[in-house]
Amino acid sequence: MMNYDYDYDYDYDMICIGSGPAGQRAAVQGAKLGKRMAIVEQETVVGGVCLHTGTIPSKTFREAVLTFGKGGRRASDMNGGGQQAVTAEQLFQRVGNIVQREEQVQDTQLGRNNVEVIVGTAAFTNPHELSITSSQGQRTASAANIMIAVGTKPVTPASTALDGKRVITSDEIFSLAEMPHSMVVIGCGVVGIEYASMFALMGVEVTVVDGRDTPLEFLDREIVDELVHQLRDIKVVFRLGETVERVETRDNARGQVVVSLESGKRLVADLALICAGRSGSTQSLNLDAAGLEADNRGRLVVDETFRTQQPHIFAGGDVIGFPALAATSSEQGRLAACNAFGVEVGPMATNFPVGIYSIPEISMVGEAEHELTAKKVPYEVGIARFREIARGQILGDDTGLLKLIFHREDHSLLGVHTIGTGATELVHIGQCVMGLGGGLDYFLQTVFNYPTLAECYKVAALDAYNKLSL
Repeated sequence: MMNYDYDYDYDYDMICIGSGPAGQRAAVQGAKLGKRMAIVEQETVVGGVCLHTGTIPSKTFREAVLTFGKGGRRASDMNGGGQQAVTAEQLFQRVGNIVQREEQVQDTQLGRNNVEVIVGTAAFTNPHELSITSSQGQRTASAANIMIAVGTKPVTPASTALDGKRVITSDEIFSLAEMPHSMVVIGCGVVGIEYASMFALMGVEVTVVDGRDTPLEFLDREIVDELVHQLRDIKVVFRLGETVERVETRDNARGQVVVSLESGKRLVADLALICAGRSGSTQSLNLDAAGLEADNRGRLVVDETFRTQQPHIFAGGDVIGFPALAATSSEQGRLAACNAFGVEVGPMATNFPVGIYSIPEISMVGEAEHELTAKKVPYEVGIARFREIARGQILGDDTGLLKLIFHREDHSLLGVHTIGTGATELVHIGQCVMGLGGGLDYFLQTVFNYPTLAECYKVAALDAYNKLSL
């Protein structure tokens, strides 16, 4: 690799390319350290994919579906008290309102910390300098350090032609003019399962297609089984182990989509949602000029300090791959800025929670049973079902559960897995105990508020203790 040496002063101490969780947190952290920070954002508003097409809009849509959707608790509030179905426009307007408010919050935070936001598309001209192109023209900006946080974009199979109306990715969902009667979701990863459950709850006929035999393979098998069971209860059809051959559109009155499978099956629907993974948005960065190279999915390799092959160029967020969560991306940005400016920080915590905002929602931290089995780690499981907990009865959730996995010998907590109401909040109790080195004894000795879902920890611990006693 070539070595570059520059004698001139830089315009900034760090430039962050991208204003999603990683870029924004890096910029604010650097500003808190008194550094000259800037963000280059190709859109006219900050927030990146997380705010505009990913995490925030999808989770807002989920809450709108739960509140105002078919059978929702407050459906009559939105449609004036009548029985008429809630429209896509009404649901998406709620999403738009939340996104707009969050834009203002994030923009204010950057302004308050004196982070300069440069609108435009960035490309390296050398390892310390960027050419930034916008509708206003072109300019250059240099920095002692650069943070690449450009996020990702949906992957579209070569056999599929998007039209933004009938064949779409998750990026186009909120531009739909009306709610489809039926849809095929191609891909049973996190995004595919989340949207499949949301649309199914709205009364849409949903079919999920994937070449894999199991959705969400990284989850505990028992949790996946429960999820599939509940989705089938709301009439989601799974076509697993099936490979899509092509996706075509019909020019008939309804403008339907035909999804042809290699097995010979054909699925006809109003909409095809492509959820075939995502690739890093690095193609326009001219990485060669910086002495960098991305992999075949546009992702960058970093070390434990989030440095790339160039020590002054950092990367974080989805563009570096797993775990590709908004929460972990934010922390990666903070740690990268600290490492860039010589602030001593430890490595990123390994026990981070994973949240899946399907309906029902799922969360986990630590290891699953199949992982421990493969490692030959002796363990015992304790389970608490929401229907056995007073709070679960109050909430009307008789299918949720919390599963705790303990080491058989030292009783340390190895994994927390939960599905049901508030799962993404409930998991944090177990995360704290795990992070502090606690285990079975803590749950047996502590007292939880009554009635709360947190009581599940006590019940699950007692279940495990009784099994261990045998």
